[in-house]
Amino acid sequence: MVANKERAIKRKASEGGAKPEPITSKQEPLDESNDEDNSNESDYESDKENLLGSIENEGEDSSDSDGEYATDDDEDDVLSFESLNSDGEEEDEEEDAGTTLEEVEREAEEDDDEEDGEDDEEADSADDVNSDSSPEEDEGDLEDSSDDELEEEEEEEEAKENGKEKPAKAKAERKQREEQFESDDEPLPDDLKLGRIEDVLGTGEKKTRGLGVFPPVPKRKGKAAQDEYAAGDTSDEEDIRNTVGNIPMHWYDEYKHVGYDWDAKKIIKAKKGDAIDDFLQRMEDPNFWRTVTDPQTGQKVVLSDEDIGLIKRIMSGRNPDAEYDDYEPFIEWFTSEVEKMPIRNIPESKRSFLPSKAEKHKIGRYVHALKMGWMKTMAEKRRLEAIRRQPKFYMLWTTDHGKEEMRRIHDHVAAPKRMLPGHAESYNPPPEYLFDEKELEEWNKLANQPWKRKRAYVPQKYNSLREVPGYTRYVKERFLRCLDLYLAPRMRRSRVAVGAEYLIPKLPSPRDLQPFPTLQNLIYTGHTSLIRCISVEPKGEYIVTGSDDMTVKIWEISTARCIRTIPTGDIVRSVAWCPNSKISLVAAASGKRVLLINPKVGDYMLVKKTDDLLTEAPRSDTVDSERIRSAVQWGEVTEEEKKLGVRIVITHFREVRQVTWHGRGDYFATVMPDGAYRSVMIHQLSKRRSQVPFSKSKGLIQCVLFHPIKPCLFVATQRHIRVYDLVKQLMMKKLYPGCKWISSMAIHPKGDNLLIGTYEKRLMWFDLDLSTKPYQQLRIHNAAIRSVAFHPRYPLFASAGDDRSVIVSHGMVYNDLLQNPLIVPLRRLKNHAVVNDFSVFDVVFHPTQPWVFSSGADNTVRLYT
Repeated sequence: MVANKERAIKRKASEGGAKPEPITSKQEPLDESNDEDNSNESDYESDKENLLGSIENEGEDSSDSDGEYATDDDEDDVLSFESLNSDGEEEDEEEDAGTTLEEVEREAEEDDDEEDGEDDEEADSADDVNSDSSPEEDEGDLEDSSDDELEEEEEEEEAKENGKEKPAKAKAERKQREEQFESDDEPLPDDLKLGRIEDVLGTGEKKTRGLGVFPPVPKRKGKAAQDEYAAGDTSDEEDIRNTVGNIPMHWYDEYKHVGYDWDAKKIIKAKKGDAIDDFLQRMEDPNFWRTVTDPQTGQKVVLSDEDIGLIKRIMSGRNPDAEYDDYEPFIEWFTSEVEKMPIRNIPESKRSFLPSKAEKHKIGRYVHALKMGWMKTMAEKRRLEAIRRQPKFYMLWTTDHGKEEMRRIHDHVAAPKRMLPGHAESYNPPPEYLFDEKELEEWNKLANQPWKRKRAYVPQKYNSLREVPGYTRYVKERFLRCLDLYLAPRMRRSRVAVGAEYLIPKLPSPRDLQPFPTLQNLIYTGHTSLIRCISVEPKGEYIVTGSDDMTVKIWEISTARCIRTIPTGDIVRSVAWCPNSKISLVAAASGKRVLLINPKVGDYMLVKKTDDLLTEAPRSDTVDSERIRSAVQWGEVTEEEKKLGVRIVITHFREVRQVTWHGRGDYFATVMPDGAYRSVMIHQLSKRRSQVPFSKSKGLIQCVLFHPIKPCLFVATQRHIRVYDLVKQLMMKKLYPGCKWISSMAIHPKGDNLLIGTYEKRLMWFDLDLSTKPYQQLRIHNAAIRSVAFHPRYPLFASAGDDRSVIVSHGMVYNDLLQNPLIVPLRRLKNHAVVNDFSVFDVVFHPTQPWVFSSGADNTVRLYT
């Protein structure tokens, strides 16, 4: 009960405005009150000032707008809340107070004897009742318990002032007077009325068990902080006169106003003086230095001392608030004393003894950054800084081969540099640079192929610089230079670092692929003009050649001796020895005629048998059609031609370019490129009949070839190759080489692979069972390819062209259809000469030996073994 009395707030009804006396606690004597006052100011000081300001504002309460609770006494009394140490005089009064805590406790014990337990609870809530009650409630609506408590507290205060204890008789009289006034409607006398709140509560801060009711507020330098709402203004908005908002004010430079006020009226710009007015104002106005112009209204505003101080503090980097204490004592949230025992005695985890993975990753990143050069060590930074401080030197004229720096283009590709002129381009070159007659003739000969010339100009010599004429190639060189710049690459392509050994296929060594011809053995000379075609006897003892000198010559292979010469009367474009070894017969295409010649070499019985076979023409009941009779005629020979060995003459209506035999030796075909749909004629020797296999023209036919095994005919036009079945008379397949002009073709002895030569320097290998497109293309010639050939026994094939070369290659075809053919170039044989841009016309293999024959424009036939 005593504790409740101590915690209860003591109040006193004072009529004469006597100063209240503070109540001290038993735990804290009065002589220690000054030390506690410095640190026990209320955090709600601003709330007190707000309430005080609202009461002092003409004695009106914000909640009492209609004056419902106003009384006459309220106009005179002023409600005030004051802190304990807000006035130094109160501290002196506390020291002079005569009442001690023991006397208060004694009075409280006497009251407990007379009052019930309910009175104790009502006494604890007396402060709430009085503080919340209105003036009208004070007149007669208070409860009995609160009135009794007020009376007792007033008498206790009087007893404290007089230093005497309250007599029991006085209590009885007081209670009798209260009962008297409870029944009457008369107003209470002054000694029973409630006093002022400040007299009841007192001005000192109340203590509870040695602690302040509110935590202390840290003190600040200078004057005490004032509440911004103390004056009653609760508006946070600025006094904005110009309502245009946050926009660039230069938008109003062309207008007479700078915006609009709250009434939507224009704010006229302030008049601006000239330089003289500014100078006079600077001289005369002492506040000119602190005058600024408001950008919103254009008015001039004089800054106050507080504004100047605020600006100075901001410019010096200090806190803008002048009352802010930078050196306020720091609150020690943790003690600085080292404890002897740990606060938490948990054993260390296993993870604390293992290396940190996060630190490992961080160190790894640091190491990687150091390797890449992104992070520099201190020594490296010092070295770079020393280099940076050193004087820098640069080339005054950059070199031509240096990398051009382009800032706007990343990884710029520099334009190709022009070739610098050499000694040959001088107006007075040395004598060794001048052309002689032979070099000048070669230079003029390459007029159609200027890219083959060693120089694009002819060096000339002049005695003086004045004799040098105008440069005739200037416009052309400028055009070529612009073309180089136009075609220059615009980007860099990353080159794939692949070794040459990976790009070149792994081929077997030529030594492992022997035998093949490697050396020139014999030269067959005797023709007076270029030799267009050659053919070898099936037994390999003789060869036959046809030339532009209108002769057909029979040669012995082993001795290179010409055995017989047969004049034909026209250019011989093709010769072919009959593959049938039972007869000795040669077909030669000379002009429009095809001559079947008995060479009269070899076995005498074989020669006689051939003559007997061709002496009489077989009788036939069939009659050839008109288109066949108009295209070809089988005729008899004269006595002179018969002595030379000619046995049959077949006359065509166009010039015959090729003649080729079937594998069995009874059929042979002739090609006339200008014959339209009758370009190909197939002749039968045994019946002496001819036939036209095609009824429509499929293009300009270049050559034809019989399949070695099957009844098929290969017909090559300029761009395609068609394969026909002679039995079914249907086209079986069409091959697409992808070239522009086919020159020759040869078929493998097994009949599954085809070799094609083109005038575009390409050699194509077709696998007929695989695809209609080339299996492999070889670019091993530097000029047009004139002829190709397969060896009938060895895995060899050869090609000849206008680049003077006969290239022998290895071409192995396996019996396993799943295994691709092996193609390996072996040897380049370059012995023929170039005559009028022609070199090698025909190439053919020996039937039994790994030898190759070639005929060229130099009037020779050469044997390579």
